[in-house]
Amino acid sequence: MDKRTFGRLLREARQRSLLTLEGLAEASGVSVRAISDIERGHSLPRQSTLNELMDALELDEDGRRRLRQAVSRRTEPVAVPRQLPPDLGVFRSREAALTAAHGITDRVTARGGHVLVCAVGGMAGVGKTALAVHWAHQVADRFPDGQLYVDLRGFEAARQPVDPGEALGGFLRALGVPSGDIPSGTGQRSALFREKTASRKLIAVLDNARDAEQVRPLLPASSGCLTIVTSRNQLSGLVAGEGAGVITLDVWTPQEALAALAARIGPERCRAEPEAAAELVELCGFLPLAVAVVGAQLSAVPRMGLRRAARELREARPRLDAFTADDRRADVRAVFSWSYQALTPGAARFFRHLSLHPGPSVTAAAAASLAAVEVPVARRHLRELTAASLLSRDSEGRYVLHDLVRAYGGELADEQQDDRLGAQARLLDYLRHHAHTANRHVSQLEPEPAYPPAEGVAHVAITSREDALDWYQQEEPAAGPAVRFLEDPRLLRLRGDCAREWIGYNVIAGRWAEEIPAARVGLEAGLALGDPVATVRSRSNLTRALLETGHTAEVDESIEVILGELDGLPAGFRARVECEIGFFRIRQGRFAEALEHPRRALELYRAAGRRDGVASTLSNVGWVLAHTGAYEEAIATCEQALPLLRETGNLLFEAGAWDAIGFAQQGLGRLDAAIEGYERALALFADLHDDYNRADVLDHLASAQLERGQHEQARANWIRAAELLSALRVRRAADMRAKAETLALPKVRPAR
Repeated sequence: MDKRTFGRLLREARQRSLLTLEGLAEASGVSVRAISDIERGHSLPRQSTLNELMDALELDEDGRRRLRQAVSRRTEPVAVPRQLPPDLGVFRSREAALTAAHGITDRVTARGGHVLVCAVGGMAGVGKTALAVHWAHQVADRFPDGQLYVDLRGFEAARQPVDPGEALGGFLRALGVPSGDIPSGTGQRSALFREKTASRKLIAVLDNARDAEQVRPLLPASSGCLTIVTSRNQLSGLVAGEGAGVITLDVWTPQEALAALAARIGPERCRAEPEAAAELVELCGFLPLAVAVVGAQLSAVPRMGLRRAARELREARPRLDAFTADDRRADVRAVFSWSYQALTPGAARFFRHLSLHPGPSVTAAAAASLAAVEVPVARRHLRELTAASLLSRDSEGRYVLHDLVRAYGGELADEQQDDRLGAQARLLDYLRHHAHTANRHVSQLEPEPAYPPAEGVAHVAITSREDALDWYQQEEPAAGPAVRFLEDPRLLRLRGDCAREWIGYNVIAGRWAEEIPAARVGLEAGLALGDPVATVRSRSNLTRALLETGHTAEVDESIEVILGELDGLPAGFRARVECEIGFFRIRQGRFAEALEHPRRALELYRAAGRRDGVASTLSNVGWVLAHTGAYEEAIATCEQALPLLRETGNLLFEAGAWDAIGFAQQGLGRLDAAIEGYERALALFADLHDDYNRADVLDHLASAQLERGQHEQARANWIRAAELLSALRVRRAADMRAKAETLALPKVRPAR
């Protein structure tokens, strides 16, 4: 979309909200000039700016989606990782630390530079992350291959530190490695990471590390890489073993703390009450985190005297003992308490519920579900909390709660006897219910049983494939932690249901590594609740994920267990599972066994009078017959299935039938008929947005074109198949790419 058209949309939205340019600027924090430039078509906003504008305009979900989609179409996705959190706009002081940091950077980027690790150490809240991120942003242009970032949660009380293998999985995916190609062991992942970074110039920020052992597997190998590690520990092992440089941060000096406070509340207020300002930063222990929270709160109450603020801070109790300064006069909990007590009652309750979210970031709708409020109300509370520096926002507009603030909010929730179980149940139900709705638009899998969401679960409108994918991508960071870490036994059923719904997205996004732990939770729930259908559904999902990630031994074991559970299943569901087992055997190349299972399903569907099941299973049988060499029988079976499939509107299996016909015709040497069948299958799979099966048909089509002597077309189709499977993180992408790369193009004879 062009800038002028987007500017018109924003202006119309502002006018509908009855806001002037100045009013929108005041509500959003975006300057009048910037908004004017956007509305006049001179520029397009960054995502973070757009989020602030949409919040200030209080747009409904349709209005927000329209503007987001308009901006998202202006550029193609970047090809290198950009994982750094946003830089802090009011970053101040730390001149000595930054001088040392830039000296380290110069050594890395100098000719003949070597791999360099820098450890940034200091107490909690001293600004280690702020310095590391600011430094990385300042020098990012010197590392053109991108920036990696991970919070290792080394000192987060509520959760375990991040396993190095898990962090490596995220890094490798960011570097373009398909999930199926990522090894299971940490050592193997580390070796692959070093290989992938060997020729790159990038920055890796390893934040909040517990110890050197957590860090070592995450170190890149290139002489052009800069690794910045932050930790509350000294990490002397990295200094001794890896030659890491060290930058140790202490609390600010009084002058630095006053300068930082003045940057947040205005120098005039500090000059008007210099003694009170000095006492405020002293009561904060000159701790950057504490000064930031105090400054944000004072900014929200511009008429409040600093003397009164200092008195309230001095008298605040109890203390956050684990995070006091050395002289014990500064108390982060006291600062948080003062900020919390200044909130409106609704925002205070909302904050307590928000702290119960287990993921790294939260959307407005998920937060609304936690607190059982409407989404517009949640957005108002989120703006208040963000203004008070109790929240920040990530590059996607989600809200981020610092781990110390989260811990404080959790304490308050327990003290106030808030319904922790109810809030977490609503979050899981929000993720389950909307995944079920989204799957109507994106998934070809048979749907899970539907049931309405609990009271208090927020509603998000999902009416198209684009809506569904947008919702899934926004909630992706929350789903895994919610399913895995909300461990109250009373939530087990919801966790299992949620895990089974998310298979729909995991299939189309290729999130096979993420599906494995989710499916295991679903399996645990099914077994514990004595639900054989849920148990087998989850075990089947797990088997598919294991198959796509190359866990061959576990696949065979899992299939054997499913076979032992079939007799206890309802006939209709048993038929579905038989077809799924047939699919697994096909992927294993065990076609004789694969044929047994859909034939059993066919008997069950016929006995039940299920024409839809008969139609889809005939297509399955025909496909397997084609791959066993029974070409004529395969064609006859698929031709029998096609009218039934059209009658029942089953485009997925109609496409599969045409693919099978094409394969059988090719086996009989009828290349024209084969290509016609493949092209019909491709058209149907394209209409269904089924890239997984499109890749298979492209593989078959390329082989027929190769037989026909159409080398260039065959190569192009194998490359396209590889691209589709790579995007889905499927291991077979390498096979497609190998076929394309080894295909010798015919030599052109020179003209005489």
